[in-house]
This record gives sequence, C-alpha cells and structure tokens, in this order.
Amino acid sequence: MHLIWDVPPEPLRSVAVTLRVLEPPTTPDLYFWALQASFLDDGRRTGAAHLGLQHHAGYPGNTAANWGGYHENGGELGGQLLLPSSLGNPNTCDFPWAAGIDYRLRVEPGPQGGWRGSVTDLDSGVEVVLRDLEGGGNALGAPMVWSEVFADCGGPPTSVLWTDPTVETQSGYLFQVQAARLNYQRVESGGCSNTDSATHPDGGVVQRTTTVRETPQDSVAFFR
Repeated sequence: MHLIWDVPPEPLRSVAVTLRVLEPPTTPDLYFWALQASFLDDGRRTGAAHLGLQHHAGYPGNTAANWGGYHENGGELGGQLLLPSSLGNPNTCDFPWAAGIDYRLRVEPGPQGGWRGSVTDLDSGVEVVLRDLEGGGNALGAPMVWSEVFADCGGPPTSVLWTDPTVETQSGYLFQVQAARLNYQRVESGGCSNTDSATHPDGGVVQRTTTVRETPQDSVAFFR
C-alpha cells in the first residue's frame, strides 16, 4: 500500500514523517512500514531508498529498523550501519520500537556526504541515526510512504498511522504535505483486496490489513 505525496514540483533537501504502529503484528511474518524517496542528480534519478520500522522475527523482540535502497542501474546502496544487526544485514539493524509510540522518520543530507536516515522517538526525544547512505545525487524527489506486508491476506488485522509529512525544498521552503494519492498492489501481482488506506478522523492517514476496502485505487487521502 502506497501513499504518494502531493509535493511542490522542485528538488527537495529533506523529507520526514511520523509513524505510529496502532495494531502490531502477532505472527512471525515480515511487516515493513517506510518512508521512501528517490535520489536526483540535477533532475536525473540515480536511485531510491526506504527508511522505516520492521516487524521481523530475526531480531530481538521482533523489532528492527531499515535504511537501504538501490542504484538506478541495480545493486544495493552502500554505507556503514551505526547500530548492530543480529542477522548481519547491511541495511537492517536491531531497533526496539513499540506500538503506540510516535517515531519521526527523516531523510536529509549527511554532514560528511550521503543521505542520513534517522528515527526519533517523539515520546523520549531520543534520535537514532541509522547511517549515511551512499545514494548519490544532490536532491530528493518522489516521496511516499508505504506498508509492505508478507503475511497471508487473511491474517490478523494490523494498522499503522502516518502523520505530519513534511518536505524541505532546496530553496529552504518547509512544506506541510496535505494529501497523498493511494495505490494498492494488484491482486494478480500478489496483493490483497482487503487492505485499506484512509484519512483518520483525528488526523493523518491510517493503513490497515484484513479489513474492508472503503477507499479505492487512485483516491486521495488527506493528512489534515
């Protein structure tokens, strides 16, 4: 399930969003909730990457964080993780997130180059830098958030809430994203027909599994 942001048509310096897991998974299947952006070099895409939280049975407490991506011509992007990884995965590290907590995901230029991915616990105020990813380019573009679920379509219901998406343009303008276009993976491509993304009554957009789809493909959901 994708939420493709409606943003100004100009290069971006940073992107950020707040993620809260409302109903956590109860099975060992992999769940991944992430902020994605493309890397641009004077308007030409050089690659893309995703920063987010995972429910992953291979990590302590089934919780992990990932900041990784791919070159436009294939192959994973480099950059040294700053946290341990129980599985030795170069993109995924041990990260003790909890349901009901707001986590701020942010992608911005690293102080020594590359693109820095960080996760901030908004309850405690603690910011954790995962790494500076070697994505290339001089700007960001095409931001979106998504839920990637490897569980059976009939599995226990889960839900996450996305709030306060923001982008900073290269000219220094901070833009509050108001809306996003919805996209669902097609059933014939392995997707489920019982997932849904919709504006939450209290603000933000909630993505749910194992539910009735009330918001159709290509609809617009509003964060405020």
